[in-house]
Amino acid sequence: MSIDPAVRLSGVRLDRGGRTVLDGLDLVVPPGSVTAVLGPSGSGKSTLLAALTGELAPAAGTVEVFGQRVPRDQRALLALRKGVGVLLQGNGLLTDLTSTENVALPLRTHTDLPDAVIARLVAMKLHAVGLRAAADLYPRELSGGMARRVALARALALDPPLMVYDEPLTGLDPIASGVVMALVRRLNQTLGLTSIVVTHHVHETLPVADRAIVIANGRIVFSGTPAELEASEDPLVRQFLRGEPDGPIAFDSGAFNGAARAEAA
Repeated sequence: MSIDPAVRLSGVRLDRGGRTVLDGLDLVVPPGSVTAVLGPSGSGKSTLLAALTGELAPAAGTVEVFGQRVPRDQRALLALRKGVGVLLQGNGLLTDLTSTENVALPLRTHTDLPDAVIARLVAMKLHAVGLRAAADLYPRELSGGMARRVALARALALDPPLMVYDEPLTGLDPIASGVVMALVRRLNQTLGLTSIVVTHHVHETLPVADRAIVIANGRIVFSGTPAELEASEDPLVRQFLRGEPDGPIAFDSGAFNGAARAEAA
């Protein structure tokens, strides 16, 4: 009996602002895996994320999540999104709510559970990210790493089978980055999740990843294991991993700048 991939992209083209950002995307994310989506800033990683969550419909090709094509109907799309947890780059915590209230928000919005059950579930989610002691703290009272973990607990509130992390290490120091990435791996294993980590932080992400893809110049230039990535002799891959300013990834080209503008849109 075959098992559907957690995510499948087939012949996908993604446009923004009348400009093609990514083209010819073929991608399979196995269930239960941690897949790192790597690439320089402006390469289209967040555009890919928008396609996975249904925010951006592909101009060509298909995007499937757990065997279901990402719908365009808003009601069906909302139902699918309940199964996809997203950790936003900026956390997205509401500043006038405590950690507990922030984590409870999806449960209060999307379920009819009684308050006592919600309180129990919130405590479990905060415990899962190691922050039960921060339950009554407001975002302004949290460190950057703690705020990121509260946002993660909120993303996990509805028990989604798929987690997508959008630049989860932005603004974090090396220790907090290590804590967050170790947490990604542990939660994936203990909760049976599938995780996609969209990031340009290569060295912090690869140790916890099962698969890695690299996006550059509007396409996927590598797909394989972290060990295969580090052994690759592809000039595009080597330039990105080494952080070299000169090479086939043209950071100052009009094409790159156009992708960056589309990415920021």
